[in-house]
Amino acid sequence: MIQAFIFDMDGVIIDSEPLHFEVDIQVMKDFGASITQEQLEKYVGMTNPEMWKLIREEYHLQRTVSEIIDYQLSNKIKILTAREMEPIDGIRELLADLKASGIPVGIASSSPPVFIKAVLDKFGLLDAFNCIVSGEEVERGKPAPDVYLKAAELLGVEPASCMVLEDARHGIAAAKAAGMQCIGYVNPNSGNQDLSAADYVVRSIAEVGAICQLKS
Repeated sequence: MIQAFIFDMDGVIIDSEPLHFEVDIQVMKDFGASITQEQLEKYVGMTNPEMWKLIREEYHLQRTVSEIIDYQLSNKIKILTAREMEPIDGIRELLADLKASGIPVGIASSSPPVFIKAVLDKFGLLDAFNCIVSGEEVERGKPAPDVYLKAAELLGVEPASCMVLEDARHGIAAAKAAGMQCIGYVNPNSGNQDLSAADYVVRSIAEVGAICQLKS
């Protein structure tokens, strides 16, 4: 039996990648550049500073990374707040089953802390997690293992006893580098993600409970 369960957030708890793609494409347009969803897909799972540093260099953007992120985040949170959204199907049930099984849960997300909090507030899930770690709060973001190792430390369990739920190639690489088991969730809205490094691959959150042998 696993001793802790760690969720990625974007594309796993919230189907947010379409929102990210939409806003990031518009941000590029507002700053006089053009980028497609397909071009953005390779950055899924990375932190904002790491992503925008690479994009800024490649597209020769004049604004600083922090200016770009401030503009992007304010737009994302406005849209998130205004839109009717619910967690991905099966997430509330999975959280309930994990709680019933006495398994502590955490979030290890590449999103900034302010966006993580905005999402969890919107869904009323802020108190559902024993720890929340942003990739911006550790030295290296995904695909480095730092964010997952920090979550395991906060949960008080060994990395080898953790199961991770991820939807992106960078996130799966981070979980495996941390020495954790990982379930890859196929989310079509997260783009063309290679999940082959995951220990398990599911197309529905409802499949996760059986893999973890949870009470329901």
